[in-house]
Amino acid sequence: MAGWNDTADAEFVNDVRETCLYPWLQEHLSVMPPPYTRHGDFPRWNGALTGTASLATQDVDLDTGRIRIGHPDAVDIKDRDVLKDTLKLLHPWRKGPFEVFGVHIDTEWHSDRKWQRLAEHITPLAGRRVLDVGCGNGYYMLRMLGAGARWVMGMDPTPLFSVQYDCLAGLIDSPLNSRLIPLGIDDLPDGSECFDTSFSMGVIYHRRSPLDHLIKLRGSLRPGGELVLETLVIDGPPGMSLMPEGRYAKMRNVWFIPSVPTLELWLKRCGFTNVRTVDVSTTTIDEQRATEWMQFESLPSFLDPHDRSKTLEGYPAPVRAVVVAERD
Repeated sequence: MAGWNDTADAEFVNDVRETCLYPWLQEHLSVMPPPYTRHGDFPRWNGALTGTASLATQDVDLDTGRIRIGHPDAVDIKDRDVLKDTLKLLHPWRKGPFEVFGVHIDTEWHSDRKWQRLAEHITPLAGRRVLDVGCGNGYYMLRMLGAGARWVMGMDPTPLFSVQYDCLAGLIDSPLNSRLIPLGIDDLPDGSECFDTSFSMGVIYHRRSPLDHLIKLRGSLRPGGELVLETLVIDGPPGMSLMPEGRYAKMRNVWFIPSVPTLELWLKRCGFTNVRTVDVSTTTIDEQRATEWMQFESLPSFLDPHDRSKTLEGYPAPVRAVVVAERD
């Protein structure tokens, strides 16, 4: 994690100086060394950080489905094989894909497809201050920068994701106007009103109180700011939502999966306007699957082997919606 006083922070620091977010950012952007250094897996992860430290490049394309860092010809084949093994020290890679000096990091998720489904429906990000809640390893943060965002702040408490982000960002030899704060949204000060666009993708169904999550997101936005929300949904009328008895698709921490009309109602009740669902898509086993970069179970193992329209538990198989709304 970069420090508070480097050049890349200057513009955003100026933006938030008069808000409640300023002292909070001072505290969390000055934490050195990063908190993940205390994790039991850090010796392995550090092998990736140190093994890639000499490969910084300005040859980068963030505005493409497979984010490209470095040109394949910049390293020879033998060194590329070493680089691949080095990056695999950060297994599992879930969000992506990436291409790093010709090494294709074939992540569990084709996150580029989700981006394609929402990109044309949101307010263009050029010049906007953006929050990405539950940002994972920063794939979408980098896509947001590629789309011209003024500054991007990601939040995710998972240590491995912070390491993956720092590894990738360290390969880019130019200032990145982005920061990943290793905390959850509950740690964000209430009513900061700092962001032009806030993203919450794949988060709300993990929250015991989805309405509190929406209220927190609303407070992160300036008046007139835009929320981009992506979540699991079910088919059904207004007022309907699914609360699994136990696991959903083998996930233990799924609380509420609303119908699309219910989700839109939640947003309206929480103070959002111009609420519109811009995409509803069934998650396929081509979009989410195990790879050599994520060798644990994935979607094919979560579905009924005899009826892929259902999860192993008998619930409707994952369908995801993207909803865009404005803060009043």
